[in-house]
Amino acid sequence: MVNLIEHPSTDPGRALLGDLLDARAGAIDGLRLTAVPFVPGVQLHLASDAVVLEARLEAERGEGLAPPLWADVWAGGQALARHITEHPDLVTGRTVLDVASGSGIVAIAAAVAGAAKVTANDIDPYALAAIALNARSSGVAVAVRPGDLLDGDGEGAEVILAGDVFYREPMATRMSRFLERAAARGARVLVGDPGRACLPEQRFEVVATYTLSMTGAGPDAQTNHASVWQFSAGRRAC
Repeated sequence: MVNLIEHPSTDPGRALLGDLLDARAGAIDGLRLTAVPFVPGVQLHLASDAVVLEARLEAERGEGLAPPLWADVWAGGQALARHITEHPDLVTGRTVLDVASGSGIVAIAAAVAGAAKVTANDIDPYALAAIALNARSSGVAVAVRPGDLLDGDGEGAEVILAGDVFYREPMATRMSRFLERAAARGARVLVGDPGRACLPEQRFEVVATYTLSMTGAGPDAQTNHASVWQFSAGRRAC
């Protein structure tokens, strides 16, 4: 029996995403349940075509919605989730926070690997709904946590995970400071990223690099490698 832990303000996702899940056969404007071959045990509801899905959401629900970043698989998230799958000792028996979780691929991988408790955080309610659905489909328990956590230090989680969070400023600056505070209190901090321009590489050490088996989201469409970076308290910004 799936033990899906949910935030009280978030339903399992069907109320928000239900019509997208019931797309017509062959339609490209909805979601499809997809096994992620690069990360065994993880199934995600992904967009058949993220651009078309975004246009549909804007047409049906109005402009001003965040892009459906949760409906695609990003390069850094794939690498970080794979790394956890290969090294479950990083999370087994520990409390884990996956920040800016998106589809939840990293959080779900941590739960599959045996983390004591996994919390997936995102500011987008659609992402939270998708994470709940994806966790249920993957047969694991993941708590969802809404809101912006970047002024804190990770709420006591022993492991902080973040995939594809350095794609633009000023978020990159805030994220870097958040991760630094988490590391300073003793959390293990791991980031998945293909080496984007906003990644503060001088604060991290590469612990693994992977050749990806799935095409990434739009900005990552030509990316076939991504790395896992560990925050190093001993390294300082230039």
